[in-house]
Amino acid sequence: MIEIANGRLTACINPLGAELSSLTDADGHQLMTDANPIYWSGRAPLLFPIVGRLMDDRYRVNGREFALPQHGFARRQPFVLVEQSDSSARFRLTDSEATRAVYPFAFTLDAVFTLDDATLSIDITVTNSGDVPMPASFGFHPAFAWPLPWGGAKEDHRITFAADEPGELSAIVKGGWIAPEGWPSPLDGRVLHLDDALFERDALIWNPVVSQSVRYDAGQGPALEVGFPDTPALGIWTKPGAHFVCIEPWHGIADPIGFDGEIWDKPGMLRFEPGQSRSFTMRVTLRP
Repeated sequence: MIEIANGRLTACINPLGAELSSLTDADGHQLMTDANPIYWSGRAPLLFPIVGRLMDDRYRVNGREFALPQHGFARRQPFVLVEQSDSSARFRLTDSEATRAVYPFAFTLDAVFTLDDATLSIDITVTNSGDVPMPASFGFHPAFAWPLPWGGAKEDHRITFAADEPGELSAIVKGGWIAPEGWPSPLDGRVLHLDDALFERDALIWNPVVSQSVRYDAGQGPALEVGFPDTPALGIWTKPGAHFVCIEPWHGIADPIGFDGEIWDKPGMLRFEPGQSRSFTMRVTLRP
């Protein structure tokens, strides 16, 4: 684990996947999941080069077919620690023989973790380092403690959106794909009152999401504000009974059920020209 700290927050990052594995406040309260393997052992994987699941876990690009697991391969790859200070660390993943066997593109994926006062910023930069256009999506998948460690019953926890969120949610069908019909919004105004029953079918997906941040709290004590200025979709997910809730900013989404086009036509897919870079930021701020 690579640890960074600044007196307000301490973050530990696992170089395997450049995964945020622990985030604690000045009193040592853990703000992340307990990663109980009965439910889900992930903590905050980085989703690249796809978000969600492909139909039959396969995709076609430029007439060739490849297999990729749900959310891609970055979360299972060792990143290199490029540089580190007391309050910042930069990790990097580049293409290899193993990645090119399933994703035939040259890329650089930089992940920078920075603590500034009571905010953890995670800045991701995707670069096409090859000489042909590259399709890619990216998503964050952090799992925060539910309940939060400062008191308050689990059923008192809520997520409040910064803006009104009209319209239906994207619906995930069994298998992990997107249904053609949507789900009615469970919001009470701008507030999502957390309850295990919300997630019996799967994740809640706002696509698009109007807000660029949400506030997660129990109606008392400190709160976590999660900002996502660069991602047009947001997933919220848990497994009923687990002690976490995931707040997931995405640029990309699972395949619509029955999708049979090339990856260029996959919803949320970005096109990177040779040498082109694009950055995605998530900020987690501890609010009093």
